[in-house]
Amino acid sequence: MAEQIDYPEWKKMDIRVGEVKQAEDHPNADKLLILRVDVGTEERQLVAGLKGYYRPEELVGRKVIVLVNLKPARLRGVESQGMVLAAVDEARDIVSLITVDGDVPNGAGIE
Repeated sequence: MAEQIDYPEWKKMDIRVGEVKQAEDHPNADKLLILRVDVGTEERQLVAGLKGYYRPEELVGRKVIVLVNLKPARLRGVESQGMVLAAVDEARDIVSLITVDGDVPNGAGIE
């Protein structure tokens, strides 16, 4: 189990609803996709380990949950400007995107 945190620590995370505008295979990785996601105030490029679980074309238009204020990182030479959140069950090799129910606008906060 992970270390417990206080509410002020939780509030430091900027988690928002985003809409996948574009998705493509990462040119240098077997398990990564490159996503362009509208997070309300801007579009962000995210690199996500979703290849093999989702095809790029089935992600476009989907509403996803994004951790926006994660420090950028380079994954196989491509900058990722946040993280798309997913439920993961490694024992059964299951990955499922966390999405929203209903018509929630891009950029809506998660609390």
